[in-house]
Amino acid sequence: MKIRRIAGILLGLYVGLLIGIFIFQRSLLYFPSHSYVTLHEAYANRSFEELPVSTADGLDLKAWYAPANGKPFTFVFFHGNGDCLATASETADPYIAAGYGFLVAEYRGYSGLPGKPTEAGLYADGRAYMYALMARGVKSENIILFGHSLGSGVAVQLAEEFHVGGVILLAPYLSIPEMAQIEYPYLPAKYLARDRFENVKKIGNIHAPVLIVNGSNDQIIPPSQGKQLYDLANEPKEFHSIPGRNHNDAFNDLAPIALTWADRLSAKN
Repeated sequence: MKIRRIAGILLGLYVGLLIGIFIFQRSLLYFPSHSYVTLHEAYANRSFEELPVSTADGLDLKAWYAPANGKPFTFVFFHGNGDCLATASETADPYIAAGYGFLVAEYRGYSGLPGKPTEAGLYADGRAYMYALMARGVKSENIILFGHSLGSGVAVQLAEEFHVGGVILLAPYLSIPEMAQIEYPYLPAKYLARDRFENVKKIGNIHAPVLIVNGSNDQIIPPSQGKQLYDLANEPKEFHSIPGRNHNDAFNDLAPIALTWADRLSAKN
């Protein structure tokens, strides 16, 4: 009887843990900052301007945008789950200096913006930024979608929906269920995930040039997942592993690779 009682307690605790993970999973996936930092406060690139957008479900969001100056493409950057508009804007400097346009997208619920992040919500945010650029005369085929980590899921989704000029994925994952199972191997985590970001199912539907880059020492997302996505992607495609780099420190090494790649696309444009 004592063994049964202990087993019942352990089972109850396990079920309670599953319920808790399911209910609070978005707080384990999204880590939004809750205050808005202005361009002046962030000391961001002087080429930036605030770009307000309204989403299809009625949220007023903001991006930071620097129009292209001499090059045909505009990069649209979707950051990772713990980043924010002010810090993500630092990614833009080498691209703006090279004459490319750059839009730093911000998600609902991040940087003090309204709403709460969800998979469907982030896709709606991405569409709003795309439509805002197109309203300013930037053709979709002159947009390069650039996603880091969580943002790779947004970039892949939009590349399915829009005819874009290219896609860059830095530290991408196969899907959130796959990542959840790695993070919680003792739980049926992949079956509990509500926000899925199924890159592995979508990458083959992209018919734009794809550049996939991983840091070889990424301790958060296994670099093998980026290589698997590369193997599933359509040509033309490139894969680069940056030696010694982790999940968040590959941006400086990525820039010359991405700019060389974009320059080749520009020459064909």
